[in-house]
Amino acid sequence: MTLLIDFLCRFGWGLAVGLVLTPSRLVPAGFFRINLLVVMGLATFAALLAATAVPGAASWLAGVAAVVAWLGSVAWLAERDRPGMASCLASGLLLAATVGVVTAADSAPGMAWRSFSALLSGLVVGLTVHAMLLGHWYLNAPGMRIDALKRMIDWALAAWAARLVVAVLAAVPHVSQMAGADRATLAILSLRWLAGLIGLPILLWMSRKTLDIPNTQSATGILYVACLAAITGELAGQLLGSMSAP
Repeated sequence: MTLLIDFLCRFGWGLAVGLVLTPSRLVPAGFFRINLLVVMGLATFAALLAATAVPGAASWLAGVAAVVAWLGSVAWLAERDRPGMASCLASGLLLAATVGVVTAADSAPGMAWRSFSALLSGLVVGLTVHAMLLGHWYLNAPGMRIDALKRMIDWALAAWAARLVVAVLAAVPHVSQMAGADRATLAILSLRWLAGLIGLPILLWMSRKTLDIPNTQSATGILYVACLAAITGELAGQLLGSMSAP
């Protein structure tokens, strides 16, 4: 249960960051409104689950983030850019909720590093999914400039690069233990690296190059697969973390 709550908070935090990084002058207000409702759903689900499963402030932090996201969706419905963007920023309360879940699950030394890793994980998933949703929005607004989508893919690649550095640093002390790992651990470890750390950047790069044609529909199709790679890889990483493996 804690792994699910953790993932929901991470995911919502990443989506909120994606909205903040999206230029409102290039993207219609409807995109922000719909995606804030997605953040609201993730935060609400996390708050309800955390209320009984996770001690501490994670539940009410996620609950406040859900309310802020809903208020933001109302602001964007009225096409009020400033309060709408402020609500996107405030939805980043899920950052604190993520740290709260990680702290509640394990308060041992190294918690700050694990919290940082969890936040990077949320950025990888959230920004990748956000890029896919933005690409899908071109079906509603075909005249929209592709600059925003290119920029979002670049941000997703930057998040992946930071995540790769953290994953390598975390794995190095445990390399000698891999010889004695069981098959299940090795299978999850392979999935984590092949999908989330090797396959994801290839898919993001392919999508980015497809936009140079330009072909937003094909790029969005590739981003769908990238979302699966990001989610699979980060969930595998969470499982490895819970098993105290690299």
